[in-house]
Amino acid sequence: MKQFVAALFTALTFFPGAVNAQVAKGNLFIIGGGDRPASLMQEMVATSRLKPADYVVLLPMSGANPNTSYYYFNQDLKLVCKNTLANLNFKSSDVNNKKWLDSLENAKLIFISGGDQERFMKIVLNTPIYNAIHKAYQKGATIAGSSAGAAVMSELMITGNELVGDTTLKSTFRKLRDKNLDIKPGLGLLTNAIIDQHFVVRSRYNRLLSAIAKYPDLTCIGIDEATAIIVTGNKVKVVGESQVIVMKRPVELKVTDRGLIKMKDLQFSIFTAGDNFSL
Repeated sequence: MKQFVAALFTALTFFPGAVNAQVAKGNLFIIGGGDRPASLMQEMVATSRLKPADYVVLLPMSGANPNTSYYYFNQDLKLVCKNTLANLNFKSSDVNNKKWLDSLENAKLIFISGGDQERFMKIVLNTPIYNAIHKAYQKGATIAGSSAGAAVMSELMITGNELVGDTTLKSTFRKLRDKNLDIKPGLGLLTNAIIDQHFVVRSRYNRLLSAIAKYPDLTCIGIDEATAIIVTGNKVKVVGESQVIVMKRPVELKVTDRGLIKMKDLQFSIFTAGDNFSL
């Protein structure tokens, strides 16, 4: 019995992301970026099951101008929701602000704005903010995000940077090569998938193919603009105006001597609003 307890303690200590994924009572509402039509915002509010006393928290740290992120999100939210909105623009000096952390942990809906996912994670990773988001999720909160706020949901986060040759950031990858995908730690709310955003409109297939080649055991999901996935446990529902691309299970995946990626087959699916799939 003592050995079992010791093993359990080790698992809880060193693999918190896996435990969070098992016990979380909340949902993820992951938007691919672009416009947020009222119908999509209504779906997000309905998913959150907000009661009159519940409140919403915006985390705008991805944005170059967090006040602008707050303004536009507030404009979209107030059309479909009367609940209080708190703007918690954490800086490095605020990561131990107990009042803000308590507000974050007890929010019913947390929204992460668009911008730069690396900017967000530089503030959040390995801090009490990260833990507060996970605690809220465990207690039943809906964690939502758009664009950069979508990318951060994964444990393995796409930064958008290419690592081979010309590394100037562009909308999509120009190569399908090994060791070209830049991955950084994300929030770890999704441990079995990688998220990409603005997917169809920016033709980011090369980027997601690079991801599935590097992590063939994960599900790679590309979400288009004005479109979202709702994740509850391992079940996923598509909502919104466009499409969601899912890639998984590459067959005979190889890398040539010149570093080129190849595979014989791949499970490739395109979903639209109302469709469901499993992770």
